[in-house]
Amino acid sequence: MSAPAADSTATDPAYEQRLAAFVGTELQPPTPGPDPVNVPMIRHWVEAMELTNPVHLDADAARATGRADVVAPAAMVQAWVMRGYAATVRPTASAGRFQELVDLLAEGGYTSVVATDSDLEILRELVPGDRVSVEEVVEEIGPEKRTGLGVGRFVTTLKTYRDAEGEVVATQRWRTLRFRPQEKPAPAEPTAVRPRPAINRDNAFWFDAAREHRLVVQRCSDCGALRHPPGPMCPECRSLAWDTVTAGGEAVLYSWVVAHHPRHPAFESPYLVAVVELAEGTRLITNLVDLDAADLEVGMPLRLRWLDADPDLTLPVFGPADQED
Repeated sequence: MSAPAADSTATDPAYEQRLAAFVGTELQPPTPGPDPVNVPMIRHWVEAMELTNPVHLDADAARATGRADVVAPAAMVQAWVMRGYAATVRPTASAGRFQELVDLLAEGGYTSVVATDSDLEILRELVPGDRVSVEEVVEEIGPEKRTGLGVGRFVTTLKTYRDAEGEVVATQRWRTLRFRPQEKPAPAEPTAVRPRPAINRDNAFWFDAAREHRLVVQRCSDCGALRHPPGPMCPECRSLAWDTVTAGGEAVLYSWVVAHHPRHPAFESPYLVAVVELAEGTRLITNLVDLDAADLEVGMPLRLRWLDADPDLTLPVFGPADQED
């Protein structure tokens, strides 16, 4: 079956029936949280959220209000059932029905998601020692509608939180918008000159070589240590004598950031700023090209490209190692 057209709200009846069949489906069976309610996690939450109510950490203050012990902040209920970092980055089990729903929505072109609201109802406060579990059921999949983000559907699920005895302690209606991302207009040509680097007697040789499409690394003539950025003295042996070696152009990704601000008319925003480690051993701050942020991984191989920004400025950039220059 072909996916519904991205520029129309009309949908295929068979596709609508498949979506409707998910209403009432259990996306997540009752799943216990990894840890019981505990004071150390409450303390982290209270400090991070800057909560001042003493009933969360002071047992005497809690008893003065008629409580038997300290209580966890109500909004913290979801924290007790989170699967943790390791399970998130290295999942060992299938996402089951949840993934089936995501795949079905993606089939209709609804590949992007944004949370819209969360309606949390607390039925009783949680205290240290409580073991919380959660289950999630699809309540509603709305009709296709046009939003500011694109054509999409609102999906509402109901999470039910229970204690070890099976008593409901909280419910949460979680609403997300699954939408078709709008096509981005073609980026406009830069209207400004790229900012000039600070060139001086210590680094002019490097920029001169770049204009010739040569990436050079400064080398100590006495001990042979490579260094970058360029400088007048070897940090290893303090020699002032140096020459250069030409880098082969192979590198791996060491770290990166996705820069959105501040915007500059000479750059297409957002842009990827990275630290790459050359095969020769030194590191270089550069831009990444022909890559998406979602595909980046520390250690991934890269290859040198050249950006001729204008007649007076050429800079090394790096792209995928499996693509020709």
